[in-house]
Order: sequence, then C-alpha cells, then structure tokens
Amino acid sequence: MHRGRRVLQVEKRRVERGQPIGHGPILTYWCTGPVQETQVSPKDRFLTVYGRKPVLEALGDPALRVDKVILADTARAPEIEQAARKAGVQVRRASAHRVKVLAGNGKQEQGVLADVVAPRMRPLSAALSKAPLPTRVLLLDGITTPANVGMILRTATAAGIGGVVVPRRGVAALDPLVVKASAGVAFRAPVLRCATAAEAAGMLSDAGYRLYGLSASGGEALFEAELPERAAFVFGGETAGVSEEVAELLTGWLSIPMPGDVESLNVSAAAAVLCFDLVRRGS
Repeated sequence: MHRGRRVLQVEKRRVERGQPIGHGPILTYWCTGPVQETQVSPKDRFLTVYGRKPVLEALGDPALRVDKVILADTARAPEIEQAARKAGVQVRRASAHRVKVLAGNGKQEQGVLADVVAPRMRPLSAALSKAPLPTRVLLLDGITTPANVGMILRTATAAGIGGVVVPRRGVAALDPLVVKASAGVAFRAPVLRCATAAEAAGMLSDAGYRLYGLSASGGEALFEAELPERAAFVFGGETAGVSEEVAELLTGWLSIPMPGDVESLNVSAAAAVLCFDLVRRGS
C-alpha cells in the first residue's frame, strides 16, 4: 500500500500530443511520502578547488573548513603539506590520473585539490523533505559560463534567497572559476543540487512551487506581477534560454522592463534585478 503515491512525467504533455517520446527522456519522480535522502554525494557537500594557489588560500582562510587535500603521487608540494598540517587537515595521495578526474580539469589542477565544506549546500530533495521550505528559489537551466554562475550565487546570497538550484548536468561545474566569480561567496551560498534542471522543475512543481521563466521580451512585467508565496524563478542558458522540458512546467513568463534601446540583459544581471526586486517586496 502506497499512500499518496504519485508519478510526475516531465514529458507528459508531449505524449498527450502524440509527439515521439524519444525527443527527450521521461523523468519520473515517485513520491511515497516525505522525500528520504538515503545517501548524500560528496558533490552535494563539498566544493572542490584545484591548483596550488587556490588550495593554499583555502587552507589559510580561517572562515573555511577544508575536509581533505588530495595530492598526486608525483606532486611535490611541501608548502601545501605544511599548510594542511597547520590547519589539521588530512592529506591523501592518489594517482595523477585520479586527481585529474576528481578535479574535472586536466590542465590546471597542478596535481592538487581540496574538498572544502559548503555548509549550506544540500540536495534539492533534502530541502523539499521537511519544513520550512525555502519560499523563493532560483533554478539555473543551461547556464554554462562559470562567471555567470558565480555572480548569480553571490547576488542570491546577498539578497537572502532561500536556495539556488544548480544541477550537476547542463550547468557550469562549481569549480574555482565559479568560486572566483562569486568572490568566495559560493562556499556559503544556499546551493541546492539535483541531476538536471528538468528533474528540479518537476520536483519543485510537485512540491507546490509556481515556476516562472525570465524572458527578454514578452511575459508579464516583473515589477507589476503578483507573485505567490512559494515560487521558483528559472534562468535559461546564455544562448538557448530555458529548455523545452522546463518550459512545459512553467506557470508563466516574467520580463524586466527596459525603456532604453537594449534588447536583453546578461543572465547574471537579470538575476540581480529579480533578486533585489524580491528584497523590495519584503520577501
């Protein structure tokens, strides 16, 4: 017996219209009560920094807690080992290939990386599993420029946004470029992780959120729109915009009024406008 068992199919509308299923994957989300997180991936607990200078900076920052440092077995880095000992951080050795894989960067990791604890980062499923739920969240959908992701994290944190959904696939990895663009705020940003933007949109919709896409043209003017208490705002990729799978779950579109002769804003600038409009509203 399954109480409240439901299935969410992101492409249900396609099927109903007779379009081929193969156009995109069907993402199924079964809900049998509160979401239970059985195992949290390290990628949902730590931000990984690589390169000698970023690792040394992380070890020397008293505001950060470094979980571990991993050195390639061919790397000679006495200054890093000394800094790790001083900070009480364990140092592990791994093959050079393994370090490249863990860093996700084969050119700039310099044989060293560190896992830095991100205290406010957690799976989206965990954030939706118990009260209080974040009332307003941002969902990044296909934003691939690290500088944009980093600046959005900084802005959202400054504005007190309850969560920023950063999918593991389709969005720039949370790496040192993102951390640098956020001026270090990424370490304490309210990051929510999931597999894809489509999965996140389905989970948020199922949890009672109204989803709004940000558009350069069309849609209701942001400053005049009446927004529900629980809402998620979707920011699409720099080139393609909001993906079709996510667009099918939107409640509506919002646009930023621009009386000047400019077609659109950079996605991080648009996110800043929205975040501080929510501050203005008293969210």
